[in-house]
Amino acid sequence: MQAPAQPAAVSQVVSLEALAALSVAALVASAIALLCGALTRRLLLSIEGERFHMQPIANTTVKAVRRVSFVLSLLVLAFPALDLAGVEMRVGLHPEDLTQWLTQNGARIILLVLLAFAANRFAGSVIRSAEHEIADGDDPESIEWRKRLQTVGGTLRRFFSVLIWTAATLMALRELGVDITPVLTGAGIVGLAVGFGAQTLVKDIISGLFLITEDQVRLGDAAEINGIGGAVEAINLRTIVLRDVEGTVHYIANGEIRTLANKSKHYAYAVVDVGVDYDQDTDRIVDEVRAVAAQLREDPALASSILEPLEVFGVDAFKSSEVVVRFRIKTLPMKQADVARELRRRIKQALDAKGIRMPHAHPPYARGAAADRDT
Repeated sequence: MQAPAQPAAVSQVVSLEALAALSVAALVASAIALLCGALTRRLLLSIEGERFHMQPIANTTVKAVRRVSFVLSLLVLAFPALDLAGVEMRVGLHPEDLTQWLTQNGARIILLVLLAFAANRFAGSVIRSAEHEIADGDDPESIEWRKRLQTVGGTLRRFFSVLIWTAATLMALRELGVDITPVLTGAGIVGLAVGFGAQTLVKDIISGLFLITEDQVRLGDAAEINGIGGAVEAINLRTIVLRDVEGTVHYIANGEIRTLANKSKHYAYAVVDVGVDYDQDTDRIVDEVRAVAAQLREDPALASSILEPLEVFGVDAFKSSEVVVRFRIKTLPMKQADVARELRRRIKQALDAKGIRMPHAHPPYARGAAADRDT
């Protein structure tokens, strides 16, 4: 009896000719991948500059381009290399048909994904580069511009990302033989239905657009929205995110914003009220506070945060046990609390050193006993 012959496909696939052909295809694909990676690195380096080496996402983009380029090149070159080596595949797939599909539709789909990925990263890099170039500095004006550009830049990056990947998906479906005309028509009908049925959503998005374009609030600002105060952590087209002093995160729909108070735009004021006894000279109090404020402006830790000298409002209120004298000092945004705390601390020390008493509350029976002792 004759032993059954080994299947021709298996013997041919593992033959030396097949291995040599696949090795050559892999080498050529590696060279193409390295070339694409080098071009991508040079492009990102020209956009990002020195920041390229400090951004992990840039190196991740280069690696992704290399891997996708290698896979694409290997799929395109593998079957022609096997055909040139004289290897005939008999595993149910026709090499000619598969190679034709890979070199046409398959290559286009992979190229679309690669281009969409690269375009998305490129758009993000250009926007980030514009943010740094336009607002490069530590002066108050540059800080204000940087906050505004970070807010607008985040929205633009999300917009371009959705736009690019939507277009790439539709083009990939067309390469797979799917007629995208009904898809676009259906999307238009669904969008119309959503527009009528989700009027609140449309209102939120339109309000978000005005919120961003009018520069009402930026990332990092201290704001109070509908009575809720906190730092602005995110601004989306539909919602704005606040984190209050206790760490609680508040999500507020843009369409529901009725009142918005931005406490950190351009400058701020540290307002300090000083209460003194009725028998104290208020002019003397003002002189002491002026001297304290002048010393505070010379403190290296806070001098850069103070924009103007102390303003004296004068006697602001008469209360049951004290006279309230109000002062104000102009500061950088978000620095008013630090300046006010340090100013209060120094005022207390200065008044104590001068023997000037600050009032403190007495229970009614204590005040009566003190009056009896006086009489």
